[in-house]
Amino acid sequence: MIFDFMKNTTNRPKVLFLTRLFYPHIGGVETHVGKISHLLVNMGFEITIITEHYDENLKTHEALDGINIYRIPIKNSDKNKKFEIWKWMITHREMIKNHDVIHIHDVFFWILPLFFILDRKKIFTTFHGYESYPVSISSKIQKKIAAKFSKGNIVVGEFIKKWFGITSNAVIYGGVDLPSITANEAKRAHKILNILYIGRLSCDMASLEYEKTLKKLKKNGVSFNLVVCGEGEFRNKYEKIGNVVGFVTDLDKYIEKTDIVFSSSYLAMLQVMMQKKPIFAIYDNPLKEDYLKKSPFEKYISVNSSGEALYRQIKNNKMYELPIEDGYIWAKSQTWVKVAENYKSLWKI
Repeated sequence: MIFDFMKNTTNRPKVLFLTRLFYPHIGGVETHVGKISHLLVNMGFEITIITEHYDENLKTHEALDGINIYRIPIKNSDKNKKFEIWKWMITHREMIKNHDVIHIHDVFFWILPLFFILDRKKIFTTFHGYESYPVSISSKIQKKIAAKFSKGNIVVGEFIKKWFGITSNAVIYGGVDLPSITANEAKRAHKILNILYIGRLSCDMASLEYEKTLKKLKKNGVSFNLVVCGEGEFRNKYEKIGNVVGFVTDLDKYIEKTDIVFSSSYLAMLQVMMQKKPIFAIYDNPLKEDYLKKSPFEKYISVNSSGEALYRQIKNNKMYELPIEDGYIWAKSQTWVKVAENYKSLWKI
C-alpha cells in the first residue's frame, strides 16, 4: 500500500524515527539511524527523530542538517523512565500522528499509550543486532509483539529470526562509506604486532576472552601494541594492557594504523573490511555464535570459540590467510544507500 500524502502540504513523505539514543551519542544504532536519515533527507523525505535527552547540555528540540530532533527529558532510573516517556508521547500525540511513517528502532514500548489512536499501517520496526545471553523471556515477548503489530520489519542479522521467532521483510547488516584512505591488503612488516580492539568492553562482547588472548600473547613473548576504541565495565583491565581511547568518530584512522582487528560487531567489521585488515572475532555463547556464523561475511573473518583458539591463530601466524580481498569486494557493495533503499521498499514509498 502506498500512503496518501495529500495532508502533507510540503508533498514530502514525513518519516518519524523512534530510537533510544542518537547523535552525538556514539553507537551502532545511532550510526545506522543517522546515516539513513541524512540519505532520506537528500532523497526528499522529511525526517523527525524522537530520542532520549541523555545529556543536559543538549537541546530538547533542534534541527540538524535538515533532521528534526526531539529529545525526551529523563529524570528517573531506567526502571521507571518509561512513565516519563509515555507521558511525553501522550503530550505530543498530534505531532506523532502527523507522520506518514512511524519507524521504531528497538523501542516499540514507547508507542503503547498511543497504539489505539495510531494507524497500524504506518508502524514499522527495525530489530537491531546482538542482545545479552541468555535471552530473557520478556525480550522475546516484546519482540514478538512488536513484529505482530508492525506493518513490516527489518532485522539486523539473520540470527534474530531464529532466536526470536520473527518473520522479517528484509535482513541487513549495516552499511559502509568509502574509506578516506586507499585500502591496501594487510601485510605485517615489523616485529611488533599492532592490534586494534573495537567495541564495548563488556561480557556480551566476549571481552574477557579477548583479554585472555592478549595475556597469553604477552606471556609467550609476542610483542604487540594494543589500542582500544571502546568503553565499558572492563576498561581498567584493558588499560593495563594497552591504550584505551574510548568510542571515537574517526575510526578509520585507527584501522589504517593497525595490523589486525579484534571485533564482533557488524558495523565495525564492515568498516574494517573496507580497509582490508584481518578481523578476529570470538563467541562465548550460542547466540553470539549464530550472530557471527549466520552472517554472510563469516567466511571472510576468523571466528573463534575462545581466547585460547584466537591465541593459536595469531601464534601460528595465520593472520594473513583470510580472504581479505573477497571480504573487501563484498563489503564495498553494502552501501548506506542500499540500506536506505531497503527502508523505502519496506514503506512502499
